Amino acid sequence: MVFVLLSFGGWNEAAYISAEIKNRRRNIVRSLMWSIGIITTIYLLINLAYLRGLGLTAMAKSEAVGAALMDKTAGAPGALFLSVLVAICTFGAINATILTGARSNFALGQDFSLFGFMGRWQQGKETPVQALLLQGIASLALVFLGTITRNGFETMVDYTAPVFWFFFLLSAISLFVLRRKDPDIVRPFQVPFYPWIPLLFCLVCGYLLYSSLAYTGIGAVVGVLVVIAGIPLLLWSQYRQRSLKN
Repeated sequence: MVFVLLSFGGWNEAAYISAEIKNRRRNIVRSLMWSIGIITTIYLLINLAYLRGLGLTAMAKSEAVGAALMDKTAGAPGALFLSVLVAICTFGAINATILTGARSNFALGQDFSLFGFMGRWQQGKETPVQALLLQGIASLALVFLGTITRNGFETMVDYTAPVFWFFFLLSAISLFVLRRKDPDIVRPFQVPFYPWIPLLFCLVCGYLLYSSLAYTGIGAVVGVLVVIAGIPLLLWSQYRQRSLKN
């Protein structure tokens, strides 16, 4: 399920650029709902094609199910076409991730003086250059990690999966905390069927967090260590801010 749900990754990244979207109350919800609907439809149709064209036995034996299906239906040129199409789609995903991912680094730099260099917005280019550069360095480090373990893709998924589901879980928990802490604040969007949908979401995230730790390898260990390393940095940053105020 960790790998299956990885294919849905990306729908949530529209939230990262919410501060730059016009008419946020309407368009954020629309973008999230449309993206989830489109991705789910495409995913189900593709898997239906795999089942009809190959069957479960052939799918289990294949290392590249899409290429195997195209090879069966259109021969070697079809398999080559699909491989090129996957590469093109990968470039599109990378482009979207670059644009949205650096925004979280930028927000971190604005909130904590220790990382203030990432919170600088370059006028003219209208982009957080330092945050983008740090994201590039982190990406190269992940590629290096995948190279030395000789299981590049799996290692990088193992690295991101526990962190991904842990922060999703924290985001859902923060909804309960903020509802109780600031009950009177005006909220442009309210979760339907609260608190049942957030509770269900927390349970799913908790289970997938457990799975991403129990059934993965060295990549997950490195990812967890990176998160743990952030705790002393956060405490140090808070200490510095209190010292400056005093």
